[in-house]
Amino acid sequence: MEQILFFIVAFVACISAIYFVFAKNPLYSILSLIVTFFSIAGLYILLNAQFLGIVQIIVYAGAIMVLFLYILMMLNLNQADESKKPSYGKYIAVFSACILFIGMLGAYKGMAMNSVASSSINQSAGLTKDLGRLLFNEYVLPFELASILILAGIVGAVLIGKKDI
Repeated sequence: MEQILFFIVAFVACISAIYFVFAKNPLYSILSLIVTFFSIAGLYILLNAQFLGIVQIIVYAGAIMVLFLYILMMLNLNQADESKKPSYGKYIAVFSACILFIGMLGAYKGMAMNSVASSSINQSAGLTKDLGRLLFNEYVLPFELASILILAGIVGAVLIGKKDI
């Protein structure tokens, strides 16, 4: 039953991500990205990574999407402006989807070759203690670089929203 639920949530995540890329209206695109973020949070929870699932909901579906909606409202995109722009995005999306599909086939092939019995899986793999140990011991530099990137995004949002003095 859990595996069926996993595949349903994964299917919803894939469909909403595809709609995000191909939606003509930016508001619908952002709303489908919210569905994608919630689906990914559901996948984390199904994979016994409850902390990552909750952080996914709070940070991405909450804070980042509010930032995206804020920028969308500040840009005030019109339909007349969209027709003048060249549309290379669809070609890039198809190319990226092909690369992702090839990577997924490679991962499936590797998974089929290295099948592990389910009894030997560590059940505490996604817990906060293990995640904190990994973040602050092995991955401290990428963690700090990600925080600098988020800070740059916040400063950029403030500068976009600031009125000229």
